[in-house]
Amino acid sequence: MVKVGSTLAILGLCAAVAACQTTQQSIGNKEDMMAAAGFKFVPANTPARQASFKNLPPHKFSREIKNGQVFYVYPDPTVCVCLYVGNQSAYARYQGNVFQKNLADEQQMTANINSMNDWDWGPWGGYPYPGWYY
Repeated sequence: MVKVGSTLAILGLCAAVAACQTTQQSIGNKEDMMAAAGFKFVPANTPARQASFKNLPPHKFSREIKNGQVFYVYPDPTVCVCLYVGNQSAYARYQGNVFQKNLADEQQMTANINSMNDWDWGPWGGYPYPGWYY
């Protein structure tokens, strides 16, 4: 029973720490994935760029067409006051990376749930209140 209690305490602590992720950390993780996918970092460091920057929705992808080519623009007014600009292949790689991360997170969650069976927390055993299923 001590093993179960300490394991639950550790899982609770991990969940609390994960829930404490700030908005900046969350945005930073997204920007790391964009950089890995091939998006280019463009600072909003001139008056013209800053004026254009203010017209874009913050933290949302916008599709822009320039010289017949499609680009995806992601403005970040919170962390870096910059734009991330990528072409269609960079955006496709980013979406693939997001999918792979979500899949890995889901697999980790499934593994955590399945590990509870080792504690005899299956459908018919180990529940903390004896006789709960009668």
